[in-house]
Formats: sequence, structure tokens, C-alpha cells
Amino acid sequence: MTKRILVFLLVITLSVTMLAACGGNNGNNEATTNNEGTNNAAETEESSDSGEGKKVGVLFYKYNDPYISIVRRNLQETAEADGSITLIEQDGQDNQGMQNDQIDTVISQGVDVLLVNIVDTGAASAAIDKAKAADLPIIFFNREPENDDVYSTYEKSRFVGTKIEEAGELQGDMIAELWNKDTAKYDRNGNGKLDYVLLHGGIDNAEAVARSKYSVENAKKAGIEVNEIGMQIAKWDAEAAKNAMDAWLAKSIDDIDVVIANNDSMAIGAINSLKANGFNSGDDSKHILVFGVDALEEAQKLIEEGAMSGTVKQDGEAMAKALFDLAKNAAEGKDFLDGTDYEYDDSGVAVRIPYQRFEK
Repeated sequence: MTKRILVFLLVITLSVTMLAACGGNNGNNEATTNNEGTNNAAETEESSDSGEGKKVGVLFYKYNDPYISIVRRNLQETAEADGSITLIEQDGQDNQGMQNDQIDTVISQGVDVLLVNIVDTGAASAAIDKAKAADLPIIFFNREPENDDVYSTYEKSRFVGTKIEEAGELQGDMIAELWNKDTAKYDRNGNGKLDYVLLHGGIDNAEAVARSKYSVENAKKAGIEVNEIGMQIAKWDAEAAKNAMDAWLAKSIDDIDVVIANNDSMAIGAINSLKANGFNSGDDSKHILVFGVDALEEAQKLIEEGAMSGTVKQDGEAMAKALFDLAKNAAEGKDFLDGTDYEYDDSGVAVRIPYQRFEK
């Protein structure tokens, strides 16, 4: 009898142990991949909500672009405050092939909307084809597709960005106002011409092309005779801009009146070069005007101290808010603009975030 009781107790003990072992994982082995490419079990639970939460795939052209990092941070903060949207983010690392694969990846993760900061503005049609095949709304942002007709191929495609020529126009206005206010002060060689160097983001980027064109054109419209001393494609990069400025100063140090940069990073790179060569450090006799775009915090500080002349604010917070509002509406099956104050421009598909001058 005692032997039977011992055997019975042993069987019960083994059964309880096996049940505990089977239940111990609690489903946590089903981890998904987060935006940095690492496993994150917590995100699995968040993404597999009871159906109320929505997922938005966000494809950035590259994380470490200073302006894009501002948009990204504000978008994350907006989503966190809202609580109903999960962002699945990807860093395209300025590689269109990589971004194409990332679009496939986030689609496979069951996103409800795509936000695409396209790497190559000429490659938007491929992204639209992927969205269309998955029946997903797609919103391009910041970097506008080159072909305006691309939206007509898919009724669920939109764009959120700026008016492409506006940043250059505002730059040109600021340059003209300073120059015409005190030409003798800024005309360093006294030739009566505004001698400038241009730091270009890239000839394959429509924003960079427009900023370069309209900054100069608006100065000319103000009656200023201009002369280009040099142009360098610096790909939005501060170090590349510094190297270009070093070369220009070595060749034409007495002739440069103005530095026009397509973004603040390149403007900051130019200022680093100027300061290393004794310019823009408080001595009016050794000062060259420098203009950028973005109104980065560092650029604002340089303007306050007088080392930089002006910039054009590209409002990252407003951009993120518009992106979130349109994406949330689309994810919930509503019209993109439902319940918002946004309006489309004449294209019927683009929401424009206005630029603003920033100067001392």
C-alpha cells in the first residue's frame, strides 16, 4: 500500500513539473524585429494589440541627416503621446536598393500605412507599386518625387513637404536685403558685384536644385549683379563643405562675399573653415556672409553670435505633426485630411509646410 502511494505521488510531481516547463515561455519566443534590426519581444505585444492599435511603417532616407533626425524625434514623441499608433522605422542609409527591401519588410510586418522619405526622388514609382500591390496608403515626405504624374497611378498616394522653391527665395531675399543695405561693407573687393560660392546638396535632388536656383535669382531680382566664384556638390555634409571652403579660400580669399549653402550642415562646415582662417570671429573687416537652410540649433547659435548671417527654418515639428495626422487617418480608413486644418495645393495631393526666415 505504501509503495503504491509513493508511485502515485511521483507521477503527480512529474506531471506538474512538465506543465510548468511547457508554460514557462509564455509566448515570448515570438519576438519581432524592431526598427534597429534587433529582436524585441515587447514590440510583439504592442503590435499584436486587440485590433485597436495601428502600425505605420516609416522609411527614412537616413537617420543621421540633421533635419530628418528632428522630424523623426518629433514623430516619435507625437506617436507616444497619442498612444494608438506603433511606428516601425527603417534607416535607408542613403541607399535606394536597401530602402526598397525595407519597404517589403515593413509590409510583411502588417503595417497599415507607409511613410516614405525616398532616397532617390526618381524611384518613387517602385515604392508606389509596392504599396498598391499591398493596398496600403503611402505618404511621401520631405523628398518630393520628381515625376508629378506618379500620384495619378495610385489614388492612395500623397505628399507632405515644402514648396520646393520657397527656401531659395527666402535665402535670396535675406541676401539681397543685407547687401543692398550696406553694399560697401560686404563687397570685399569693391567690384560692385556679389561674388558668391555655392554649397550644393546634389544635382539629383530637386530641393537642392531649387534652393540653388532661386537663392541666386531672387538676389538678381533685387537688382544685384552676381558672380559665381565656385560651386561644390557637398551632399549636405559639413566636412565636405569645410573642405570646399578651405579650397576656395586658398584660391580666392579676397574675392568671396557670400556663402550660399543648401542646408545648415554645409553652412556650419563653411563657417568652421572661415573661423580657422581668421574670418567670422567678430572682426568686421574679416567677415563673409553665410546663409543656410533648416534653422538647426547650432546654426541659430551661430546667428546669435554673428558668425552666420541667416537661415531658413524648415519646421520639423510641423512636418511630423502633419505626417502623423494624415497617417493616422489613413490607417483608420478615413480621408487623409479628415478633421484637420490642412489643405492640398493645386496638385490635389500635396500638403505644404511653409518655410520661415530666421535671422538676428
